Amino acid sequence: MLAEWLDASLEGRAPERGEGHLPGGRFRIAGPGLLELTPTSPSADAPALVLSAGVHGNETAPIELLGECLARLESGGLTLGSPVLVILGNLTAIRAGTRFVETNLNRLFRRGLDAEGEEADRARALMGAVDAFFARHPGRRRLHYDLHTAIRDSQYPRFAVEPHAEAVTPADQWSWLAGADIQAVLHQEGHSWTFSHYSKHYHGAAAFTLELGRVRPFGENDLAPLAPMARLLEALLEDRPPAARPPEAMAFFRVAHELFRRAEAFRLCFADDTPNFTEFAPGTRLAEDAEAGPFTVGDTPLRVVFPNARVEIGARAALLVTAAPPPAGAP
Repeated sequence: MLAEWLDASLEGRAPERGEGHLPGGRFRIAGPGLLELTPTSPSADAPALVLSAGVHGNETAPIELLGECLARLESGGLTLGSPVLVILGNLTAIRAGTRFVETNLNRLFRRGLDAEGEEADRARALMGAVDAFFARHPGRRRLHYDLHTAIRDSQYPRFAVEPHAEAVTPADQWSWLAGADIQAVLHQEGHSWTFSHYSKHYHGAAAFTLELGRVRPFGENDLAPLAPMARLLEALLEDRPPAARPPEAMAFFRVAHELFRRAEAFRLCFADDTPNFTEFAPGTRLAEDAEAGPFTVGDTPLRVVFPNARVEIGARAALLVTAAPPPAGAP
């Protein structure tokens, strides 16, 4: 049934059943692209877990990864131990194989959003689903892993973005991410209004945007490098301790500057296929903008992450980052 829900969601049809039993609990289809899993007898320490994928519709590997986890749960290879909300984000874009339909959904997760359009409506629906899910599980620690793939290669193919918020990320998260073979962590220094930021900012959840390789069409993904991440997700589904490694196994970075596109006449001064985390030396011109002028690296080298010169005017065209120490208190 869980596999049928996934197929029906991707194909835009209603599944045959809206609820039923699974090993260790029950499932309920809470809305389009929304699947809630409720264990029969969760422990007091079991987290309330949100797993989302497809916020960008052409990022298919995380959807396939979640599909494999759900298949193992349905077949009895796993036993549900934690309450879970599984989300397929931008359903229309997933079906079309495009990043988005009208605008980037992953910039719209903000209460009081007054924008109109398909992505704005979907953002409001997803925020409401997360609010309701966490409200149904008061007192539990909250986790949200928003699974993505990047549009370009990377010096660190698997990396986590820690959104900015007052809530402090629990120390065990760093060991879990290292154990899942995440290679780098990027700390954001300001509000970004992404989906993971929403859960951390408004609900105090431990939340990350997890970049798991590069964008590929359905059927062309190599999930073998994501096997450690699959094991982390399965451990959380079952409410058992995940594999852990020292956080120092990962490289840590912080955002030093956000580069925005301010004018129609805008370009990045490096090749379109430049990998994420490429370093640029002081004095290197990185961007030219008819309104904001040029941007040149200052006295400290900067690495570029998520560069995209074709974003909408007013949108972020790149993050510029520097090395940072592991978080204080990390085990």
